[in-house]
Amino acid sequence: MNRRLYSSLLAAIPFIALPVYGQTKPPASPAVTMARDAHPSLLVATVKPHDPESNRGGFDAVGDRFTVYGRSVFALMSFAYSLHPKEIVGAPDWAKNDRWDIEGKIDTPGQPDLHQMQEMLQKLLADRFQLHFTREKRELPVYAIRIAKGGPKLTPAAHPDALANQGASGSGPDLTQWYTNVSIGDFILGMQFFIPDRPIVDQTGLTGKYDIRLHYTPDEARSTDANAQPGIFTAIQDQLGLKLEPVKAPVDVFVIDRVERPGEN
Repeated sequence: MNRRLYSSLLAAIPFIALPVYGQTKPPASPAVTMARDAHPSLLVATVKPHDPESNRGGFDAVGDRFTVYGRSVFALMSFAYSLHPKEIVGAPDWAKNDRWDIEGKIDTPGQPDLHQMQEMLQKLLADRFQLHFTREKRELPVYAIRIAKGGPKLTPAAHPDALANQGASGSGPDLTQWYTNVSIGDFILGMQFFIPDRPIVDQTGLTGKYDIRLHYTPDEARSTDANAQPGIFTAIQDQLGLKLEPVKAPVDVFVIDRVERPGEN
């Protein structure tokens, strides 16, 4: 997925107070993509505390440059390992609250996809933040995403070989999210930051790539507008033919054993 997708996604995490909405149409896919079997790293990376007076935030990947602005270790882990915040255990307070700016040079040509961006951040977290963790399976309250009665209402991706993308626009009771060329797993990664109370687990069995548009109001209970869009749960069922059901299920939990503030660059 390109830089705009995860700039939007991570801006939605509750502990990162940055605006999410503003894009009105999907940007064009990059002309040159990184080889799918490549495993990129950051040749040189500077990590420094984020300026609290700066409004700059998000992820960016242009040419051979990869940057992150205003993100905590907690947020970096959520992105790097496709985790819901409730799947990270044992993080010290500074790892949740301190924000960092990262500027690095990618050692492999081309636009990285989602998994390649995640791989670069995984390596950086281990190298510069000395992140070590233990994976455990724990049963947690989750939302199981399943196919609703009547079947899915999903549009197959128009350009399945392109990089996936996501954006959002609107305000108040009328918000729109769009996803292009995404798997259900990609969609879940985006949606879990808009539904923060529990992780989402895929139980659809769907394996394709899709173009998705979702119109909803983020606070259905408080809306007094008769023309407001439905709440997000209703919108997912009516517009996508999927449903979110609260259940308990085993999920991967990352228990942090060690994490340190980065040293001098």
